[in-house]
Amino acid sequence: MKFTRDEKVDLLLIIISTMSVIASFMLSLDYIAWIAVILCGIPIFKECIEGLITEFDIKADLLVSMAIIASIIIGEVFAAGEIATIMAIGGFLEEYTVSKTQGKIEELIKLTPQVATRLKNGIEEKISVEKVQVGDILKVLPGETIPTDGIILKGETSIDHSTLTGEPIPVDKKENDKVYSGTINLYGSFIMQTTKLSQNSAFQKLIKLVKSSAPENAKVVRIADEWATLIVAIAYITAILTYLYTFDITRAVTILVVFCPCALVLATPTAISAAIGNLTKHGILVKDGASIEELAYVNELIFDKTGTLTNGAPKVVKVISDNKKEMMHLLASIESQSEHPLAKAIVKNYDGPELEDVSNFKMHIGKGVTGIINGSQVVAGNRKLLESENIENKYPDENNAREIEIFVAKDGEVIGKVLLADTIRETSKQTINHLKQQGIQTTLLTGDNKETGSFIAKQVGIFNSRFNCLPEDKTEYIKKEQLKGNKIAMIGDGINDAPSLKKANVGIAMGSIGSDISIEAANIALINDNIQDLPHLIGISRKTLKTINLNIGFSLALNIIAMILAILGIIDPISGALIHNIGSVIVIVYSSTLLNYNLSKKDYKKLKRLGIAKSLNKQMI
Repeated sequence: MKFTRDEKVDLLLIIISTMSVIASFMLSLDYIAWIAVILCGIPIFKECIEGLITEFDIKADLLVSMAIIASIIIGEVFAAGEIATIMAIGGFLEEYTVSKTQGKIEELIKLTPQVATRLKNGIEEKISVEKVQVGDILKVLPGETIPTDGIILKGETSIDHSTLTGEPIPVDKKENDKVYSGTINLYGSFIMQTTKLSQNSAFQKLIKLVKSSAPENAKVVRIADEWATLIVAIAYITAILTYLYTFDITRAVTILVVFCPCALVLATPTAISAAIGNLTKHGILVKDGASIEELAYVNELIFDKTGTLTNGAPKVVKVISDNKKEMMHLLASIESQSEHPLAKAIVKNYDGPELEDVSNFKMHIGKGVTGIINGSQVVAGNRKLLESENIENKYPDENNAREIEIFVAKDGEVIGKVLLADTIRETSKQTINHLKQQGIQTTLLTGDNKETGSFIAKQVGIFNSRFNCLPEDKTEYIKKEQLKGNKIAMIGDGINDAPSLKKANVGIAMGSIGSDISIEAANIALINDNIQDLPHLIGISRKTLKTINLNIGFSLALNIIAMILAILGIIDPISGALIHNIGSVIVIVYSSTLLNYNLSKKDYKKLKRLGIAKSLNKQMI
């Protein structure tokens, strides 16, 4: 558990104050409790005064401040110190669970190209990206990030589009094809003509989306503060009327003490802290405690495809050859010389004899590779490469957009082919089924084509899908659903998902394979990329909300009972403070049961009986 410097200071002050209150009680020395009044009470006074002056904001702090002051006036310093300490503990727990940040936009900005190579009168010159004008001719080298949107005039290459679309497989580009800012040129150098200024490019649009895509609903407000005005009014009126009727100042002060919402203030942060502790054991990082409350109301969960429902990287799914061992040996040997993601996937899949040495290795941009192995000419690539090498292809064009074909030829004859694809996670279908049992509608929004996207959706059991989605398409869909009154959670892994993660009521990022930007934009991160933990996440969020509501109900009931006892003169300020202690302990103990919460098979059966029919009906409409 890591704390900031300020949090460490606050924690130290709370520990010292707690020790002083305990010592004051054990030794019957009230003056020791002054330490707690000073260390924990003064910050409460300060916040109360600032709220009244700057915003005329009447919160529970006002009632707490008056109770502390009144206790001191009648000589009950122990009661004042105890109230200040308990309120400080509640405030610390709440502050610790709120999000430290909603996103590091500067990290995204760092990915923006700063320099471009412009060709002017046949001379290369390095210029700032801000100085690039529409119509300028730029040169982009292998490994460079494309500085702005444009069209290729000369050259061929493969482009990594994952920053914009999330798709892991590079896209081949040739003359007259469009290229976009923020994407990465992997191999060949090319000449391009700009079509947009840098500030209007696709990547800058993505940055603007992340900045602007905050949820319309405000952050969850502490319940004690929402009711503070009413609590303060009731407390003061009751205290004044009691004094006017009995002329007993002790009774009036006791009423102020027992109305201090100690247990009420602890109701939310203790439950959320326990839920966060539980989720941490499951490898789920929660950066914004309020998101747990918000997640309890979510009725639609949106999935990105790549890296979420699928594994996020190409994998060999089929090998076709009369002699598979020889073909894979030659293919892995020649692909081991390449850094292309498809080549790495092939080598990773290979399990056979030691790879051969390759001579005369050559990469053909957008087509494949060639080389000589043990005196034989080996060609590995797509249909275009076979055509350029004048090799007859015995395999018909199956036109399957879900899979990528890599043909292998030896000495001018095709000896086989492999098919690669981004494969579905083993747990995806089961996870979707469990979410349906919880009454959650599932939706797929992917930047991939319709054929691939619909195939994945059908395999995992998602009926609501959108394809060829750019980042702005995803955020627009989320906005429309929110306007209908739906509470949306979004799960994704790429930079392109960051605007959607931030726009959703709750954003969930794949923590291990996800980009730093998407993780920062999200409220919750699955550190181990286990999407099967999503039902548990939904379940504990609902259980947490129920726990918070029960805590609040108990706290209010305790306050009312204690107030009646104070009015009747049955309890004094010290007794009132001790009642708060008992109430606070009960709230903390009940909240701590969330630490061991687990979504059992019994829960799933109950959810299936109550929720699956409703969920399926919604998704089929």
